[in-house]
Amino acid sequence: MTLQEYLTQENCQDWLCPDLREYWNLARVRNSNKIILKAINGQEKILFSPIEGYTLRYFTGQYTVKQIQKLAQQEFPDADPNLVVNLLQKLISHQILAIDELEDNHETQEPEDNHKTQEPEDTSPPATPNPQSPCLKSGVHWLEHPEGYWILRNPVAGTHRGILRQELPILTFLQVSSEDKALIDQLPNLSSEPFNNNPKLRHLLQLLAATAMLVGTQPPQPRRGKFTPMQLLFFKVALFNPDPWLSKHIDKLRWLWSRPFALLLCLFLSFSLVTGFHHKSEILYQGQQLWQHQSASLIIPFALLAAFVVTLHELGHAFTLKHYGGIVPEMGFLFMCLIPAAYTNTTDSYCLSRGQRILVVGAGVLVQITLAAVGWWLWNLSTTGSWLHTSSYLLMVASLFTVAVNLNPLAKFDGYYLAVAVTGINNLRTRAFGFYAHLLTAKPIKENKRDSCILAAYAPFSLAYIWFVFGFLFLRITDWTILNIPITALFLLLVWAIYFYFPRKPSVS
Repeated sequence: MTLQEYLTQENCQDWLCPDLREYWNLARVRNSNKIILKAINGQEKILFSPIEGYTLRYFTGQYTVKQIQKLAQQEFPDADPNLVVNLLQKLISHQILAIDELEDNHETQEPEDNHKTQEPEDTSPPATPNPQSPCLKSGVHWLEHPEGYWILRNPVAGTHRGILRQELPILTFLQVSSEDKALIDQLPNLSSEPFNNNPKLRHLLQLLAATAMLVGTQPPQPRRGKFTPMQLLFFKVALFNPDPWLSKHIDKLRWLWSRPFALLLCLFLSFSLVTGFHHKSEILYQGQQLWQHQSASLIIPFALLAAFVVTLHELGHAFTLKHYGGIVPEMGFLFMCLIPAAYTNTTDSYCLSRGQRILVVGAGVLVQITLAAVGWWLWNLSTTGSWLHTSSYLLMVASLFTVAVNLNPLAKFDGYYLAVAVTGINNLRTRAFGFYAHLLTAKPIKENKRDSCILAAYAPFSLAYIWFVFGFLFLRITDWTILNIPITALFLLLVWAIYFYFPRKPSVS
């Protein structure tokens, strides 16, 4: 009997897939969306597709073939119905697994009692952790970062509910050294004594629990304090989880990240820039004419085109991250300093190489610049006075305007995250302020020389920008309030003060 005949969808549905983590690690191939399975002790590496790599995360000795197939098809709706079976065959052909190992897993399962009531299938990991040997959740996996550290990635941390009442996944990450990774890998085999005597191990356990990496843990719920007017300056509204839709369509668009297309796009944008700069006086004159004759009537079309540009901008981020194998758990709206914007959760890009992170962050701006170039050519080639002539000009202006806003590195728009990706300094603003806090309090500075120079330069500009923006908004809002609604504003302020400072009645459980 051949391997294909032995391993079929019918006869191995209830087989437990073995735990590969003792001898193998999953890692992403640099500058690619491919996944490799690396031997922990040895040089052997086997290449897998992104779908196969996702499926291999669940080879933890806890899931059956049927359960893993279901999980894979939830993430990739177009996945092969025989994905897990074919993957088992591939693992056996590479001598990673053996037939007798699969048979042993099958035989150790309890025989099914046909007289028992059929219970619903449970694909979740065990809910009760063993306090003597805490273990990682089955979906948690290691990623080796090109910059020399390890990231423990948890795509199954939990969920939160968006404004549309849809459950949105929560991703958590933990960046550790190779030494810390070795400690975490040994957790299931350790007795309780090392936890009590090793402060570093206890600290790692606290981090693992806080990021919901351990079986039985959940991500901490955000503390719900009382409302303050300052919250109006920045808040997010999560809408939906785009990841299944992105997974369904990404394969149709992978040509967008090919070298030939990149070369053609560079030529197109360069030629557009040269010709646009040559006709800059005509562009400015057209803008003046439109503003003089149609100023009020252009507000709504401009806003709609700006929304269109922003939508494609966010899809640029999302599809680029998906192209490199990342997860995009949510998209939504945000308001920063009373300015509406959209956002895409691309936190998973921190698992990528620096070059890939730059592409993920820069993809949105590249989309905007491309739309500006398209608008320029449509405006240049269309008939003067036609609706296409006016619309294409507004598209060009909307694209360039949103680019200018987004590229500001002092606000947490794309310019800031691009600076983070280019410098490799995560939490750039926080660390910049922390650098000066340590400097002024004579505390030791742990940043290296290169990062210290960047942080020292960034902090003053960031602080000046924050003071300027908040100061401007405060003065303008205060001036308008005093002139127009002084009594109403005073009443609202009094109501808020009573609400905020009145002690909250403790809840009785």
